[in-house]
Amino acid sequence: MKKTLAVLLAALCLTAQTPTRPIAGFTADSAAREIALEAKFDQGLKRENFQQWLKRLSSKPHHVGSPGSKAVADFIAAQFREWGYETQIETFYPLFPTPKTRLLEMVAPTRFTAKIEEPPVAGDETSAIKDGNLPVYHAYSTDGDVTADLVYVNYGLPDDYRKLREMGIDVRGKIVLARYGASWRGIKPKVAAENGAAGCLIYSDPQDDGYVQGDVYPQGPYRPAQGAQRGSVMDMPVYPGDPLTPFQAATDPNRKPDPKQAPTVTKIPVMPISYGDAEPLLRALTGPVAPASWRGGLPLTYHVGPGPAKVRLKLEFDWKLAPTYNVVAKMKGAEKPDQWVLRGNHHDGWNFGAADPLSGMISVMEEARMIGELAKGGWRPARTLVFLAWDGEEPALLGSTEWGELHAKELQEHAVAYVNSDGTSRGFLRVGGAASLELFTSQTARDMLDPQTRVPVLDRLAAARKVTGGEGEFRIAPLGSGSDYTVFQHHLGIPSLNIGFGGEGNGGSYHSNYDSYDHYVRFADPDFQYVMATAQLGGRMMLRLANADWLPLRAEGTSLAVRGWMNEVIKLTDDLRGQTRRQNELIRSGALRLAADPRKTYIVPEPEAEVPFLNFAPLQNAVARLEQAATAASKVDPAKLDAPRRAAWEESLRAAEQRFLRTGGLPRRPWFRHVLQAPGFYTGYGVKTLPGIREAIEQRLWPEATEQIGFTAEALTAYAEWLEKAVERTR
Repeated sequence: MKKTLAVLLAALCLTAQTPTRPIAGFTADSAAREIALEAKFDQGLKRENFQQWLKRLSSKPHHVGSPGSKAVADFIAAQFREWGYETQIETFYPLFPTPKTRLLEMVAPTRFTAKIEEPPVAGDETSAIKDGNLPVYHAYSTDGDVTADLVYVNYGLPDDYRKLREMGIDVRGKIVLARYGASWRGIKPKVAAENGAAGCLIYSDPQDDGYVQGDVYPQGPYRPAQGAQRGSVMDMPVYPGDPLTPFQAATDPNRKPDPKQAPTVTKIPVMPISYGDAEPLLRALTGPVAPASWRGGLPLTYHVGPGPAKVRLKLEFDWKLAPTYNVVAKMKGAEKPDQWVLRGNHHDGWNFGAADPLSGMISVMEEARMIGELAKGGWRPARTLVFLAWDGEEPALLGSTEWGELHAKELQEHAVAYVNSDGTSRGFLRVGGAASLELFTSQTARDMLDPQTRVPVLDRLAAARKVTGGEGEFRIAPLGSGSDYTVFQHHLGIPSLNIGFGGEGNGGSYHSNYDSYDHYVRFADPDFQYVMATAQLGGRMMLRLANADWLPLRAEGTSLAVRGWMNEVIKLTDDLRGQTRRQNELIRSGALRLAADPRKTYIVPEPEAEVPFLNFAPLQNAVARLEQAATAASKVDPAKLDAPRRAAWEESLRAAEQRFLRTGGLPRRPWFRHVLQAPGFYTGYGVKTLPGIREAIEQRLWPEATEQIGFTAEALTAYAEWLEKAVERTR
């Protein structure tokens, strides 16, 4: 302990000789101490831990409900206890189906049976393991046995079906073949069912995820011919988590699950296949040649059908509850124990899961280990730290959603922020989150070096974005969905971040049997440089949020973002109005005619209803008030406040984001309550900002758009009033 304190004092002395750049939430003296602490944190990180942990944790399948998942959770929990954390495993029992029958065969014009299996690969030690593996399938597909003509539908999004209708092609009663990409996989069967399809297949085209991109595994990192992407197809834009218990935690292991009572289970059977299995199906299609933008990388002419390819898709599932093991590790704060700083990554994978999620999980573990070492040396966090290793993320954000629903009240009373990661690899900083954390994030990235270029992480990202590198110009993307921040940001109103690195460790191992230790160390991050960088980034964030003299949440970032989003939806309306008028003029003049095939009769489309005037004045007034309140808040200097007023100011900042929650939630999905950002109803992972307004406009639901303008303005006004009262209390 004496040696640890001596090293810390030496670092403080060195830091005192160098001017310290400001850190949001810290006085100048506190910032100097914080930089010294972070230097000590960096020095204690051990790269060899990453190799050992990744090798161990990815050695066996560890999907939700499996013995491997329990073993992984037990190992992580034991490590946290050894590092000095109060640790427990909280178990939930959500619905998780596994396949009993998987059959895909072409019955006309020739016969072909799909393999639906990933063979072992030379040099990949775990790829030959079969015991305990999850086969190639989609979780939360419904059961079904369908035989029908096949139709190729490109990416299977709403615009693709509009194009098919223009071509005179009807998918009702057909099985559709969509390629991965352009949207989250669960949107594809959802849209297919809305258009009357009887079944759905999703394949990875080599144009997007295969040999067109580079050498395939094992020669290169990209997806081989029989590689397939597992994944969930639950309708998570409606709500994530256990499909049978929205809004409440799935804690009862004795329930009798009935998937027919789950609205987020798909309406039609759906299954993933490889491009090796898709190629014979595509070759057998005739009908119109696919539009140029629909053509992939297979050596064939892409036709859309329908037929003469006819296929049979048969799926049966075992609909059971699966124990889901969340590891929860706490270090109590010395000064503000009732303020909680949360950090999480999931530990379950689609089989071995080296890149997704374990590359992120081992970063979080090393952060926690080194923070534990600092605590053993005499330092204690001011606020309580909570490290979380989630289970069940892959199927439907099961562990985090159920935990968040169970602890909703205390989280909203105590949580400061949630910092998430979900795998990492070589490349640039990737970050999204609440705009109130923009300055906090930019300063953290400013103060650490990129391991490859040895320039500040912020500067490298700015160069890639071709913008200036100043922290004041830094913007983070809003959050859609797809990882464990969802319940915190979108349901509970807790400011959240999703962090990691990527862009240079590309490859086709995602959700396949080849997401292995061997693939990761060959192609993703061979010497764990960016796993280390993720640990440095996450560790700094935890230390700064724990140690800050006052919370570094800033309303200016929020007001700037909201102003931009408001301008976007106004422009969207104007653009849509202009496009509709121009198209209708062409239709009425006879200039716009569509044909599925030159040999067929031209189709004259019906004119669209004109876009009405929308009154954005309530929203504009609310944004103006928000900006005024944010400006007033920026002038508050917490360093000059006495202890009671500073505490009141902090609490106001901590809970401010919850003003953006609307009790009734978004249209047709009340679980998503945040009016500023949400996953898109037809994008899944992709974010929609001002979602109630934006999606009503996109879907031409004009009365709903007006209603949502009012609801959003009310939430913005509530946030502004909250800030105004907080500022008044500081005087």
